Amino acid sequence: MSWLNYYNEIIKTKELIKDYIHETPLDYSSTLSNLLSAKVYLKMENLQKTGSFKVRGAFSKLIRLSNEEKARGVIAVSAGNHAQGVAYAAKALGIKATIVMPETAPISKYLATKSYGANVVLYGKFLHEGMKKAEEIIRETGAIMVHPYGDLNVILGQGTLGLELLDLKPDIVIVPIGGGGLISGVSIAIKSKLPSVKIIGVQSSASPSLKVSKDLGRLVEIEPSFSIADGILVKSPSKLTYEIVKELVDDIVLVDDEEIANAIMFLLERNKTIAEGAGASTVAALLSGKIDGKGKKMVAVISGGNIDLSLLARIIDKMLYKSKRIVKVKVLVPDKPGYLNKVLSRIAQIRGNVIDVIHDRISSDVKPGYTKIYVMFEIPSGDALSDFLYSLALDGIEAKLVE
Repeated sequence: MSWLNYYNEIIKTKELIKDYIHETPLDYSSTLSNLLSAKVYLKMENLQKTGSFKVRGAFSKLIRLSNEEKARGVIAVSAGNHAQGVAYAAKALGIKATIVMPETAPISKYLATKSYGANVVLYGKFLHEGMKKAEEIIRETGAIMVHPYGDLNVILGQGTLGLELLDLKPDIVIVPIGGGGLISGVSIAIKSKLPSVKIIGVQSSASPSLKVSKDLGRLVEIEPSFSIADGILVKSPSKLTYEIVKELVDDIVLVDDEEIANAIMFLLERNKTIAEGAGASTVAALLSGKIDGKGKKMVAVISGGNIDLSLLARIIDKMLYKSKRIVKVKVLVPDKPGYLNKVLSRIAQIRGNVIDVIHDRISSDVKPGYTKIYVMFEIPSGDALSDFLYSLALDGIEAKLVE
């Protein structure tokens, strides 16, 4: 039996959960469209309740539970978004929820999950470790497991996102992949009515388990390494999602953290959109040229926006530095009054904004009577930096850009 036969179940699911979720915007990005010579739309699931698509699957599962099952409570294992989705759905439906989160979960997601009234248990570093802990709790309490992706009812809920793309009639739909629940549901919804649409998944290169499984033709486990896309770090997809992806997904590409960080910055600056690492992975694939969609109508699913603010701040600083909009310059000057002022005045002349100044008088490469000064500052353009370095040379001051 083809998985496409579940399309009507997704339609029923939409009716079940429509009063609890948003139909999120489908935003045309002129910036991406012009850059890629295509028509690019962003499916803004970062604007969904709890900040990600996960509430769709959570409500789909919980609303179908019997009264006896609801009384036993539910349990979920998640790095954050599934946790928040289950906690929110449980609170809305009056069900007790326990959430097992990795000890490395972003503090913002941990606090948000607790704010929905769930009992949060921090355990292990990755989801598969948390799953073992959840099994212990289930044996003790009889709670119902709400699997993040290995549950058909959860997949049907995620598939309601795909229904919201059908009227657009896209050529390509790009979906982030962790365990494969979202792309499985979206694929069923879209391929059932628009079989020619290409469904392309995006995984972090730190956790390529579903891509490798699809390429090898068998289910494999791969231990994840660190990534800023914490929401898609999954050791292994489920047998269920693997089978659906094998049948319906056309391709899976990988992106690394540098590409994801660039996409987060791009979305923030050019599209005024906050996306977490997993959510930005689809745009990372487009910006890095991993997907050829020239002349096509494409949808990139921004699956979530729950990024830790301290991480976002570090990404912004890094990308500004990488693009040389923030620079660090090393200057060597006599350790006498007035020389630092000369350097700072030259920065002011190019309309630079000083961020930090550090003196170093003791390193082995500093001559006696001299000081090495590191100045970090914002600049309006690359030409301004060249003008600054040239002006210091005219002053007889040795200066070098620190890469």
